[in-house]
Amino acid sequence: MHYQDRLFVGAAQINSMLGEVDTNIEHHLSIIEEARRQGIELLVFPELSLTGYGLASRVMQVAMPLEDPRLASLAQACGNMQTVVGFVEEASPGEYYNALAILQDSKILAVHRKLNLPTYGGLEEGKWFCHGEELTFAQVCPGWTSTQMICADLWNPALVHAALLARPTVLCAPINSASGIVSEEFSNEQNWLLNIRFYAMTYGTPVIMANRYGPEGGSHFWGGSRILGPRGETLAEAESGEALITAQLSRTAIAKARFELPTQRDADSPLIRELLSRPRR
Repeated sequence: MHYQDRLFVGAAQINSMLGEVDTNIEHHLSIIEEARRQGIELLVFPELSLTGYGLASRVMQVAMPLEDPRLASLAQACGNMQTVVGFVEEASPGEYYNALAILQDSKILAVHRKLNLPTYGGLEEGKWFCHGEELTFAQVCPGWTSTQMICADLWNPALVHAALLARPTVLCAPINSASGIVSEEFSNEQNWLLNIRFYAMTYGTPVIMANRYGPEGGSHFWGGSRILGPRGETLAEAESGEALITAQLSRTAIAKARFELPTQRDADSPLIRELLSRPRR
């Protein structure tokens, strides 16, 4: 067999200290050490896990270029475990991204820049960050590939469709979701589960959703981190508080789910492109 059938994955549900990058890095190193001890092969932290969320004008103070030695120290600690951490990337002076660093084999394997910056409800990311322009993919090990989407990226169905047409075996979904941040009537707690179950089931793709838990300013991050299988079934779910949840994914189960519901196989991309290019009526 040229690939491994099973992949042991984890989601780290933590609460980051706002603006305290060095403190957050120490917390990450502790969890990475525990994850490696357990034999986890793919570990996902929440969105902006190294900085906290409500940064506003402090974005510039916490931003890190890819050459930052603190990112190198995290990559070194990961060994061959692929680890997804959230940070503010400084691409050039004044150019900042809500980003993910995908770390493995002591290096930064890839970087995903958030594509869909929310500017509704209590969210104003478009005021502080630049928009990403690329989808991101990474090989975890033979037979296993990951794609990453950050929080509101998953609320743009076209982005998710485009990413999953490439047939990654795992969708990593780091988020920073607070209760009532969209509106009092919109339940993040209920609707996030609906969102990720739909994608997992429709595309036969396991989802690792890592959310924060705890207070930040006037917000409360509700946690609810989950690992879903390729039929949308819950394989692991975090309770209240900080937690490291794990699950075993099966490549055979993914193949069976996709064979029975061939969403990717039957997607008519040329037709979709034609429909999207037509003028609005």
